[in-house]
Order: sequence, then structure tokens, then C-alpha cells
Amino acid sequence: MLDVLLYLQKVAPIKFEVVAVNMDQKQPGFPEHVLPEYLKSIGVEYHIIEKDTYSVVKEKIPEGKTTCSLCSRLRRGTLYTFADEIGATKMALGHHRDDILETFFLNMFYGGTLKAMPPKLLSDDGRNVVIRPLAYCNEADIEAYSQMKGFPIIPCNLCGSQENLQRQVVKEMLQEWERKSPGRTEIMFRALQNVVPSQLADRNLFDFKSLRIDDSATPRFVDVMSL
Repeated sequence: MLDVLLYLQKVAPIKFEVVAVNMDQKQPGFPEHVLPEYLKSIGVEYHIIEKDTYSVVKEKIPEGKTTCSLCSRLRRGTLYTFADEIGATKMALGHHRDDILETFFLNMFYGGTLKAMPPKLLSDDGRNVVIRPLAYCNEADIEAYSQMKGFPIIPCNLCGSQENLQRQVVKEMLQEWERKSPGRTEIMFRALQNVVPSQLADRNLFDFKSLRIDDSATPRFVDVMSL
């Protein structure tokens, strides 16, 4: 994402500054030197936020339970606050198309809601605007590009090391669908951009109660027996 933003900084019709921010969550074995060395080598302004959210998550979440929810909340809150401190008007996150689809199915299967992660979002408290520059890119293309460019890869020893995560189950489901029906992922993502509220059942989103027959319309008769 940083590479894309640096390129856009050169060619986009608008001017903007880029500041790289990363969290050192004090996970065991985290290679603290890798990212600062890389960012220095390409001449990008950066900040490393050191905050031991790892210990908090391990203390609060029972062994074997999913850590993602608490970890992401702690990380997001820290980043929102830091964005305010440095006067950033946008916070760019690296979620891609596959992340968005996975989140959609996680919310539907386990949360009973139809929602995902939009490419642009105003935070609940109105303090931050979140953008996701990679929202329309699929994970495989990003992975191939990263390998070609030789970006330093830092593994996650917290949520990334857990087995049987709900997100991992959904990811495997989507990958299997894509293997059996190539192009299905693209179609599903297109569906998120083509919502028809009147064909769902959310009474807060569409006023079903007020639907009435238009008395001025020309009467039409349907032969039910022949249908």
C-alpha cells in the first residue's frame, strides 16, 4: 500500500503527504529492526508506536479463543489517537478485496448483519476518515507484486498464528468457490456495489410499511390459474 501511495503522490492531480505508521505490539520474536531499516532506505517519514497490546490480549482472551476482535480494537484505537496527534486527515489501511468479502460473510454467518468494510469510512466518533486504497485489489495480485518488489514481510505471531479461526474458515470457503467457479469472487464483490434495498427485508433501510398500490395506474388483471 505504501508503494502505491508513493506512486500516486507523484501522478495524482492532488497533493498529499505520506507518513508511514506501524505498531510494535511487543509480540515475542517481533523483528523490530526490519521496518525502520526499510523505511529509512526509501526515505519515507515514519513512526513506530510501541504499545504492549500483546500482553493485554493474552491476559483477556482465554487460550484457544480468537484474539482478532480485541487485538484489532486496541490497534485501531491507538492508530486513531496517533493520527489526531500528528494532524493526519486520512488514515490509510491495507485491507484488500478478499478481506472485505471475508468480513461480509463473517458478519452474515456469525453476526446476523449484512456489512463489510467500505473503501472510505468516517469513524464512529467523527474524528478520522479511514481509506482503503487496496479495496479493489485481490490478495493474489498483491502477494505477487510484493514478491516481485521484494518487500520485507513481517509475520504476525498473535492472530496470524491461530488455527481454525472463523476468518480462516471463510477464506478457505471463498477460495474453494473460486477454484470451482473462477470469477465468482469478482461477482460477489460486484454485488456489494449493487445493493437493492427494496429486495431485502430491512425495514429501517426501506419503507415497506408505506408501500401502496398507485390508484391512478391502469388496472391490470392476472390469470392466476395459468401461472
